[in-house]
Order: sequence, then structure tokens, then C-alpha cells
Amino acid sequence: MNTEQLIAEACNLPVEQRAMVVDRLLQTFAATNPEIDRAWGECARQRSDELASGKVAGVAADVVFQRIEARLAR
Repeated sequence: MNTEQLIAEACNLPVEQRAMVVDRLLQTFAATNPEIDRAWGECARQRSDELASGKVAGVAADVVFQRIEARLAR
């Protein structure tokens, strides 16, 4: 299997599996630090819990991008 065939197959995977492939590939570029990985994982869990409980409200992606564009236009 050549690179193009591998990419084509990967692109046909379900989104969760594609994300796993991307994550694993990115890990090969630099060594990870288990302590930092755990800290990021805990932060992600905490934020997810806050969203699920209603403690914080999410912001729609289009609103976020509009805010970024407005800041960059200054």
C-alpha cells in the first residue's frame, strides 16, 4: 500500500477513528510528557463537566471566529 492509498483509506474511516489516527500520528513528532498529558486530560474533563452541568455556556464557532477576525482587523 502506498501513501496515497493509506490516506484514502484513512479518510474513509468514521470521524472518531480518524481523530485517533491523527492523534497517534501527531504523537510521533515529539515526545510527550505523561504529567502534561494528564493535566490536559483533567482540564478537558473539567470543562466538559462544566458544559454538561450548565455551569458555563458554550460559544458557537461562528461567533468565536467573528471575534477573532474583529481582533485581527484592528
